[in-house]
Amino acid sequence: MWNKAKPKADIQKFSGRTSVIAAGAELIGDMRFQGAVQVDGRLSGNLLATEGLVRVSVEGQVQGEIRAPHVILDGEVIGDVYASEHLELGARARVRGNLHYGLMEMAMGAQIEGRLCHVKDGTPRILELPASLEADQ
Repeated sequence: MWNKAKPKADIQKFSGRTSVIAAGAELIGDMRFQGAVQVDGRLSGNLLATEGLVRVSVEGQVQGEIRAPHVILDGEVIGDVYASEHLELGARARVRGNLHYGLMEMAMGAQIEGRLCHVKDGTPRILELPASLEADQ
């Protein structure tokens, strides 16, 4: 009845390719990566990944867009989230923005101020760069 065939992405899978924005640190600007990034501090900008995982911890905050196949939120996000494969919202997640997801798990207590938009299979455009970023290159 429950589909458990697909294992969840975990930050452990990306050992050697994991970046951390530490508690007390603040990064201003966009970050593009492959692998995993954990936000324990604060990011004012967009997180963009063609493959990998973004995790925002309980104390973490992102002001900007998140685009990655796998996203785990326990902290605060002010901006839209695009998780083409899997989106997980922990009990202390706070999101002010629209959520675009392939599969979503949400714990009781998570807060969302925005729309929930299911992404159907075969929609490759979800991870394309926004037009504003493409113009900068």
